Amino acid sequence: MAQPLPEPQRGRPLREEIRDTLRTRVFEGHYAVGTRLVERDLAAEFNVSRLPIREALRMLQQEGVLAERATRGSVVAGLSEREVEDLFDVRASLEVLACRRATERATPEDIATLESILDRASDALARGSINEAHRANSEFHDEVTRIADNGFLKAALEPLQGRMHWLFRHVTDLSELIQEHRELLAAIASGDPERGAEQSVHHIDKYKDQYPHTI
Repeated sequence: MAQPLPEPQRGRPLREEIRDTLRTRVFEGHYAVGTRLVERDLAAEFNVSRLPIREALRMLQQEGVLAERATRGSVVAGLSEREVEDLFDVRASLEVLACRRATERATPEDIATLESILDRASDALARGSINEAHRANSEFHDEVTRIADNGFLKAALEPLQGRMHWLFRHVTDLSELIQEHRELLAAIASGDPERGAEQSVHHIDKYKDQYPHTI
């Protein structure tokens, strides 16, 4: 069953709520690669005008989650072998920097937030809620970027986050992934930026070969 549109958050544009819901549907397999998303149908489903639907679809195209096809409109995009390799190259550069800066700048409150996210991932996995565990693991990486507190880094990562989160969901051993994240958290909490960067490199390299060559 597809995820419904969440209750609007105060002051948050409707297009962003719709974008997040559609993105989650893609990540959780409700829309397969090649599925066409039709403005008219989505507007009727969400009971909104076509304008926020159009804006949400455009945002997802910019993230690479959707592709524009001349004869079909917006369709769920896949990733070629070359695109997966290129994405890992960019991820390695940007996420290592994010972990280095997060290690330098994390407060005790930030560390507690990261611990809470991983506890939620563990609890979700124990309950058999795989999608919830995946969401928490993706949130962990987003929180590291926030803690890094580098506006240019955040702007560089934002267009890639959708595709990276999609890759995260192809990890099959979530228990091992959560443990890897706990080791990364320990490195960040150490306050040693070299340790944070090295652990990030290890984390990325360990999982690079586990992802499919194409999606």
